[in-house]
Amino acid sequence: MTLILEAIYDGNVLRPVQPLDLKPNTRLRITVETKEPEPKVRRSFLQTARSLELDGPADWSARIEEYLYGDDADAAK
Repeated sequence: MTLILEAIYDGNVLRPVQPLDLKPNTRLRITVETKEPEPKVRRSFLQTARSLELDGPADWSARIEEYLYGDDADAAK
């Protein structure tokens, strides 16, 4: 039987990413091929915020206290 799987080396042992359907103490022959990490896509806060496609009032930033804490936000000051 041949399996191709991904594993992570934690400094001591290889840990498979997914469970293996093998009996305990099964002898294996392993060929190790390192895999380059996939580059992380860096996005700005603005790109992330826009991707959420949130819907809200146009005056959100001007009336943030009122929207967060209610109509009495100015009275609490």
